[in-house]
Amino acid sequence: MFRFAHPAYLYLLLLIPLLVVGVVLVALWKKKTLQKIADGDSYRRLIGEKSFVKEWVKAGLAILAFACIVLGFANPQIGTRIEDVKLKGIDVIVCLDVSLSMKAEDLKPNRLELAKREIGELIKDLQGNRVGLVVFAGAAYVQFPLTSDYSAANLFLSAADVSSVPEPGTALASALELANRSFDADAPTRKVIIVITDGEDHEGDVDKRINEAKSRGIAIYSIGMASPNGAPIPVYDGSGRQVDYRKDQNGSIILTKLDQDILKHMADETNGKFYLSSPAGDELKAIYSDLEKIEKTEFGSKQITDYDDKYFYFLIPAILLLIAEFFTSDKMSVWFRKLQIFLKLREE
Repeated sequence: MFRFAHPAYLYLLLLIPLLVVGVVLVALWKKKTLQKIADGDSYRRLIGEKSFVKEWVKAGLAILAFACIVLGFANPQIGTRIEDVKLKGIDVIVCLDVSLSMKAEDLKPNRLELAKREIGELIKDLQGNRVGLVVFAGAAYVQFPLTSDYSAANLFLSAADVSSVPEPGTALASALELANRSFDADAPTRKVIIVITDGEDHEGDVDKRINEAKSRGIAIYSIGMASPNGAPIPVYDGSGRQVDYRKDQNGSIILTKLDQDILKHMADETNGKFYLSSPAGDELKAIYSDLEKIEKTEFGSKQITDYDDKYFYFLIPAILLLIAEFFTSDKMSVWFRKLQIFLKLREE
């Protein structure tokens, strides 16, 4: 099996046609410039024993060396051994509130961005476990299902925003229902739901979903992403400048407050825990410490390929090409110069 460890470097190979075009244009410009300032014998005296062929060879060696360096940095690898690895862990689904109230800035830079930063740290810590993400506002959607592909998880997490769910509101019950359904009922793994929200439920059917999770042995941890005193929701213009705060129909500024009771209730009923978010944003670290104590269960296996680096197959030729370019003279060889003089004498 063959692959490049750092394939992003390969994009630098797209510069090679530009380098070739640049070499050609510079050579033509030099030749035209010399022809403008001198003719005939004067032109030949100016260029002396210079060989344009060798100049092209030197440029070609440099470009080939550049290509080899790029391929070396991309680090080609060859798979030498495939190994089956058993996966053991727990299943964690995070329910992230992306309603407009999460843009309040009582937690910096705002509630939503702080929550995403915490989730990113949690994904890093959860290596070996499966994690999924449900986003919700007036409705709930799976942002990414349970996975152990943490790179993909971080990619989808970064895309989560208030625009991810067009329906306004905070449908907490829908988020819990979707999270419950997103677990594999037949999998023997321990299951955990982490709810991150400002706690303003606008649906009112949460108890039913809490009981569903409780009956399946799913623990719910909750984090209140707001201050108890509440905060206004800023409004920004197209250039990112704050112009106002969101107001109700009467023109009064809306204050979005934390409803701790419902978050504490869901945690207490399912043997989870409730946390109030702080500016430090370390609540998920505390939750992770609890998750580490949960017994891990085997949930599958994957194949790991052991690769050998082969970058030196390209870096060594690159060094040799650069040495060859350095020692290649752009002057004509003695024999070619004698042949040129001989032909000129015969013409005379």
